[in-house]
Amino acid sequence: MYAIVEIAGQQFKVSKDLKVYVHRLANEEGSKVSFDKVLLLDDNGNITLGAPAIEGASVEAKVLSHLKGDKVIVFKKKRRKGFKKRNGHRQYLTQILVEGISATGGKKAAKAEAAPKAVAATEEVEAPKKAKAPKAEKTAEAAPKKAAPKAKKEDTQE
Repeated sequence: MYAIVEIAGQQFKVSKDLKVYVHRLANEEGSKVSFDKVLLLDDNGNITLGAPAIEGASVEAKVLSHLKGDKVIVFKKKRRKGFKKRNGHRQYLTQILVEGISATGGKKAAKAEAAPKAVAATEEVEAPKKAKAPKAEKTAEAAPKKAAPKAKKEDTQE
């Protein structure tokens, strides 16, 4: 059984007894935390989708530790300008241990159900045919004919 859950603005695929690094949470080390924004549940092939989240489903986890991630070097350079800038960053992280996934409520979606819905949608929607606009008739006044070629100057060299 696994779930896709949104934690601190990011989506994670979690299962029981999985350790995950997420953006820093406000909870203390050793405390329990519950995430209610479960987007998808898979229970041995039974897939439950949320729109956008599954009502009543939650993921329970335990905060193991707060730490800092690896240093990332940001280097900016503009060639031929003499501009160089070096900057570093370390992200604050929280390590959590997923203790359980509870699935209650929600709609179940299967591959077989999704196909007829797509067919029904294509049958109902038909693009209306546009009526062709009548073409404008060309009149002698509106469209002048090509001008006659200009007479060439005669060479008058004396």
